[in-house]
Amino acid sequence: MDAQGRGRAGDNNVDPADQWVFDPNTGNYELRLDHAGQAPARPAGRKTAGSRRAAGKPGDDTDTRPLPTQRARGDESADADERPGGGRASRRAAGGRAAAAAAGPASRRKRKPKKSGKQKALYWTAGVVGFVLVAGCGGAFYLYQQLNGNISKVDVGVENDAVSDGPVNVLIIGTDARSGKGNSGYGDAGSVGHADTTILMHISKDRSNATALSIPRDMITDIPNCPTKQKDGSTKNIPGERGVRFNTSLGQEGRDPGCTWRTVEKLTGLKINHFMMADFNAVKSLSTAVDGVEVCAGKDLNDPKSHLKLKAGRHIVKGEQALAFVRTRHAIGFGSDLDRIKMQQQFLSSLIRKLKSSAFSSPGKLYDVSQAATKALTVDTGIGSANKLLDFGTDLKKVDIDKVTFATVPVLDNPDDPATVILNKTAADPLFAMVRADHALAKGKKGKGKKSAPAKKAPPEQVRVDVTNGGGPIGSAQETVDWLQNTKAAKLSTNAGNAPAKLAATRLEYAPNQADQAATLADWMGLPKSALKKSSQNAGDRTPMKLTLGKDFKAPGSPIEAPTETPDGVQNVNADDKNVCAK
Repeated sequence: MDAQGRGRAGDNNVDPADQWVFDPNTGNYELRLDHAGQAPARPAGRKTAGSRRAAGKPGDDTDTRPLPTQRARGDESADADERPGGGRASRRAAGGRAAAAAAGPASRRKRKPKKSGKQKALYWTAGVVGFVLVAGCGGAFYLYQQLNGNISKVDVGVENDAVSDGPVNVLIIGTDARSGKGNSGYGDAGSVGHADTTILMHISKDRSNATALSIPRDMITDIPNCPTKQKDGSTKNIPGERGVRFNTSLGQEGRDPGCTWRTVEKLTGLKINHFMMADFNAVKSLSTAVDGVEVCAGKDLNDPKSHLKLKAGRHIVKGEQALAFVRTRHAIGFGSDLDRIKMQQQFLSSLIRKLKSSAFSSPGKLYDVSQAATKALTVDTGIGSANKLLDFGTDLKKVDIDKVTFATVPVLDNPDDPATVILNKTAADPLFAMVRADHALAKGKKGKGKKSAPAKKAPPEQVRVDVTNGGGPIGSAQETVDWLQNTKAAKLSTNAGNAPAKLAATRLEYAPNQADQAATLADWMGLPKSALKKSSQNAGDRTPMKLTLGKDFKAPGSPIEAPTETPDGVQNVNADDKNVCAK
């Protein structure tokens, strides 16, 4: 972008980065449009902070071979052009010149700086690589109009607001698409762009911590039916499949990011707010823009597949070498995709630290990073503009780097196909429950406030409750009543049949004068506080509480409350751990 888009017509020798001047009154870089000290032009009504981009760290040898039960189906490949939103045309915003013309002649009076966040120059405080949104890096997010034009978006049929009050779940997709500038020459040249790297980033409701769940690409799972928007504006429903590789949730059969979105929701039980997708070129351009990312090799690494060659020790990688690092797997561990995930987590943790510490040290550096990030970015329509990304990044910037934890969805070897893995439900179910309950995996996350006194509990013979089944296994209501009466001596428990509606989570409704009964039942059932719903009025002496068993109910005696400690068998690493080395 030249200066003409910002009112500097004819001055083609001006570097856009040189138009940014540090203002000691505000502590920010601000855009100066002339040499006479014209006040900075700021997009009206914007909040401070900014956006970044989704990290795509695709693998080097994507395997979408048909499974043994699928091999009679023939070639699964599809033309990449059939993917809705697959072509990313580089866009240039025309609004810059119009805004400059409308602004009129420059004022000769020096404006008094205002401290309002809406009047400050835009900040780059989050984004660059999907979950780097939580890094909270400081600096100016500028050249707004052009950056807005860089962003590609896909309508996945879900229109969520950029900012929400509760927890936020962002799906980060790294696709192995070989189309587009800088993406040729890697692995399968015919790939339609699969979900080669997928990370579900969960940001807590209070924005104090974040958990990034890496989902293995070769995990066998079910892909639900998926409506996809076509180029002509129509919607095509792509049938789901059972028992297929997770990475085929994108690209295969014309599936768009919304199909991966729905697959992850079905897998984890978490509702996704937004997605961000990138390709191979994102790693190269972004690592170059930040002048390289430090990585650590615990031994000499030589992977002929990814072309990575590193001596043992610490190195700064960027461009092709950075891409080789996140794609390698044959030189480490057992040579599996799970080992590659560890490499990607190390790289991304280091990238977050680099962005937070020094990547935005000058306007020129900001220019490079913002251009690299937005050009590599494809998002959903809910955050499909620079101003929406600004709001989104501002909302998430509070999370400290030492409160960001990477974890890998636990899997087991697939006994039917050694090239794939299956979900380890014993470890995965409590992990997903922990995230759904908004419990942090990061260490030192617990608050320091005073603990409330334990609630008074009623004796078993006073616990009066009607039990209904609203999503648990068939027969759960009667099974629970039998358990309460025979094991807990709660003789006033009754099977009230099926609930009028299905519930995702078990719920106990009670009156204020039944709080002691509720405390007893919650303790027996292992109910979390979120399951307890107290009414505003007292109940009659013979009025029962209402226990509705939701989809999270497994069996009486099996606690419903999510764990507060990371389950055994879950690989995890803190983003602030500088001692992680690939071996």
